[in-house]
Order: sequence, then structure tokens, then C-alpha cells
Amino acid sequence: MGLQQDNSLTAVVARWYDLPYSSFKKYNTVKYAMSESRQDREYTPRTASPGEAIGESEPFLLFQERLSKVAAVERPVLLIGERGTGKELAAKKLHYLSNRWSGPCITLNCAALSPTLIESELFGYEKGAFTGAESRRTGRFEAADGGTLFLDEIGNIPMEAQEKILRVVEYGSFERVGSTSQVEVDVRIVGATNANLPAMADKGEFKRDLLDRLSFEVLFLPPLRVREEDIMVLARHFSGRMAYELGWDHVPEFNSEAVDALENYSWPGNIRELKNVVERAVYSAEDDLIDQIMFNPFTSPYADIENPDLNEKVRQEQQRQTTTLPTTRRSLKDAVKNLEISMVHDALTLCRHNQKAAAKHLGLTYDQFRGLVKKYGREVLDL
Repeated sequence: MGLQQDNSLTAVVARWYDLPYSSFKKYNTVKYAMSESRQDREYTPRTASPGEAIGESEPFLLFQERLSKVAAVERPVLLIGERGTGKELAAKKLHYLSNRWSGPCITLNCAALSPTLIESELFGYEKGAFTGAESRRTGRFEAADGGTLFLDEIGNIPMEAQEKILRVVEYGSFERVGSTSQVEVDVRIVGATNANLPAMADKGEFKRDLLDRLSFEVLFLPPLRVREEDIMVLARHFSGRMAYELGWDHVPEFNSEAVDALENYSWPGNIRELKNVVERAVYSAEDDLIDQIMFNPFTSPYADIENPDLNEKVRQEQQRQTTTLPTTRRSLKDAVKNLEISMVHDALTLCRHNQKAAAKHLGLTYDQFRGLVKKYGREVLDL
């Protein structure tokens, strides 16, 4: 492989890892030097993909396999996942594994724009199209020509703009705002959301024809709570990156209590939350051993001093609420389901998402409690 080609490949990998190209080789030198120790050899993940796409659990590997398979197919893809599961990283990996890898990968967060601005942001506008349009401006579709357009939070796109997107998908052309001339583009669309798009289509909130065209492949990103084997793999990856960022020549280790805390937390914020928690722990470590994990940085250290009976009163009120039988008319099955969800949620909140403590609080075994969390999923976490 020639030098020019090698530099091109390295630049792509550097973008995957979200590192400046100039520092990528230095990062890898530090990374592999660290792995010479016995401990880091033990912690080196068997599966490593770009960015935070790291893991070895079955749900993770299955998702990566499906993502790699569809990357080579020139069709739209929808990524469905909870917050913090890595939808944008998955979209970028899909782009770089496709035949469009050398083309642009353009991202638009549809939730960050008002509905009136999304159309002009996507398709651009002509001079004088509206007040303040002093010159022609190209949109994201033109910028992504020959590559991939990633539409994050695609469920937020207004119906008017959906109609124009459908035309791009079907005919590869559109009109800028304020123009009647056709602009032709060759763009692959990758959408991402945590919304229920079929339900939105049933309510008339999302165009059914567009949903049919975008859903050639629908991939669900596994939440971290079903990737138990990956928690410490990711934690050690993030700790290594944080140590590098701090300029350290060593990576602090997690003691058994810290490992237990990380593995028994339910991670409602998924990988993004894990990254923040681990980076905070590394930064706060006073030596080579991490023995404390702070999940909620907003927990006041003075709460018990201000009102020593507050926690007990809250616990009693939560217990009273969760043991109150519903008075509305419903089936026994629904009543039991709602009661289980409420009690599991309250136990997690009371025990600060420590699942072992929550299980003990409810008088359940750890396996029984984990079964309920997996059974109800986001219903437990988002109550």
C-alpha cells in the first residue's frame, strides 16, 4: 500500500475514532503501549469497530452483522434506538462501509430546527425566496451528493418537507425553496429515531409512502441494559481514552466495588451515560485505583444534613403509592403489569439504579429482578 493511500485510510479511521488526524498515530502508540501490561491484555475487547462501536455481547454482534450486511446495498436504512445508544455512530459506520465511503457524510439533527427552517436547510433556497435570503444557499441534499445524508430524529420532519423527501427518494431530484428548476442528486438516506414511526403514520403524523420507502431495512440498536458483557469492555475503553486526554501514562483500574456498581446499574442513558460516568470517575481518581462511582452528579452532599428524615419520608411515600391498588376499571393482567412497572421503577429510583439493591428492596432475587427489567424495558426506565 502506497504512502498516499495509507494516509487516506488513516484519515478515515481517525474520523471514526473522533480524533484529530495529527494525533491519531500518537493515540494508537499510547493505546498499544498500555496493552503491553497483563491487565490491559486481559481487558482488550475481542471485537472493536470505529468509534464507540465496541463490544462482544450477542446483541451487539448481531446488530453489527446486520449493519455491515446492509451497508453495501444502495437503499435507505432506518436506525431505531433509545437515547445514547449510538445511532449517529452507527450511521457513520454504515457510510464508511458502503461504496460511498469516499463521498460526503452529511448530518442534520431535525429536532434542533424549527419546522419552518427544516425545508430550507434540507433543500436550500434561492436569493429572494424569503425575507433575509440575500443569496442562493445550497441545502444538505446537495452537500451530500454522491454520499450519505443522515437525518437524526427523522420523526420531527414536517409533512410538507416529507413530501419533497419522498420525491428525492423516488426520482433523485428536488426544487430549492423559491425555485422551479430541478436539482438532481445521488444521495443515500439514513434516518434515525426513537419514535414509533408506524404509529405516527397511522395518526397521520408521518407520511406512510415515505415510511415505506425509507424502511428497506430497519435496525434496532440494542440498549446497554441487554449488553451486560459489554459494560466493562466499554468502561475500560473510555477510561483509556480519558487517561490519554489527561496526558497520563497509565490507566486507573476499577476495584471490585466499582465494577459491581457499574454492572448493576440499569443505564437509562445507555452508552452516552456510561461514557460520562467513567470519564468522571477517571478524572476524580486520586491514585491508580477507581473505588467510587458517581452516577448522579446532581446529588447534593448536604441533603441529609438539611433534612435527615427526608429520604425516609420519600421512601415511605413511594412505598405507599406503589402498594395502593388501582381504582380504575381494568383487567387483572393490566393491573399486575402496571403495578410491577411502578414498583420496579420506584425501586430503581430509590436505590439510584443499583439493580442488586433494588432487587433486595423488593424481596426478589437478582435474576428475578433482571427478568422484570428486560420484560418491560423502557416502560420501567421512562415512567
